[in-house]
Amino acid sequence: MKSVDVKDLGKIAVVMGGSSGEREVSLMSGSGVLKALQSVGADVVKFDPAEQPLSDLAGIDRAFLILHGKGGEDGVIQGVMEFLKIPYTGSGVQASAIGIDKEMTKAVWEAQGIPVPRGMVLRDEADCEEALRRFNGNLVIKPSKEGSSLGLYKLKNATLEEVKEAFAKSQEAGMTVLAEEYVFGRELTVAVLDMGEGLKAFPIIEIKAPDGDYDFEHKYYSDETVYVCPAEVSEDVTEKIKAVVEKAALSVGADAWSRIDVMLRDDGSFVLLEVIVAPGMTPHSLVPLAARTCGISYEELVKQVAARASLKG
Repeated sequence: MKSVDVKDLGKIAVVMGGSSGEREVSLMSGSGVLKALQSVGADVVKFDPAEQPLSDLAGIDRAFLILHGKGGEDGVIQGVMEFLKIPYTGSGVQASAIGIDKEMTKAVWEAQGIPVPRGMVLRDEADCEEALRRFNGNLVIKPSKEGSSLGLYKLKNATLEEVKEAFAKSQEAGMTVLAEEYVFGRELTVAVLDMGEGLKAFPIIEIKAPDGDYDFEHKYYSDETVYVCPAEVSEDVTEKIKAVVEKAALSVGADAWSRIDVMLRDDGSFVLLEVIVAPGMTPHSLVPLAARTCGISYEELVKQVAARASLKG
């Protein structure tokens, strides 16, 4: 890990808030990043695109993007930074657009031979019937471009009415709705970061949520969720997961920092669920936990991510 002198970073804008359904989470993440940069003596300001004009970015040398969801992880704010010629953290326009779209991400991964859950797009009630049959009543229904488990429904031994109800609720996000097989097993997540020596997977984290329901509440507010890092997984399986996750991040262009969710079955096989190209940095967030396991403080993590800010072209 290369040493970072904050004086070399210039004036930093922490871009946070926004207007997506994940605004509250973004504000929590951004507040943590802002305080961390202030604590190490950086020249840093807050910028909330939902409340401030772009002209407030005049004189900014780099942007730490910590917007979540629509407008923040889909290539929009990245495109703004490219237009303004402000180097920014995280993935570029194309990688962000792919990463937020679960259907597109799966298509890219499948083309690379990366294991993903079986799935299909739901367009109408006939598709609901087909999904119920195809996945034997055990399925996950979710909007294609939402994060933080918003609009996501996990159904076990579901009836057709339950599938239709979940489909209708997921449609409220105004996005394509996906149905996937319910993968039974252990829920894992892996942070993938470039700390100046190339993209590397950090220690695997196992998520143990009450009743296996890692929803919005259990992600950000509840203290009931247990995180095990490093996860108690065999060395052989650990190395396989890390190798596939690194390949998966690179295949969608997430070559700065990201987090990838994984389901590990009892037989040792696994599938990748999605990539988060702007990971959370709240007190409950998982990238800081993985970094801490490696002896990297929150402040050092923030400095390292900020130092990788660039224009992607």
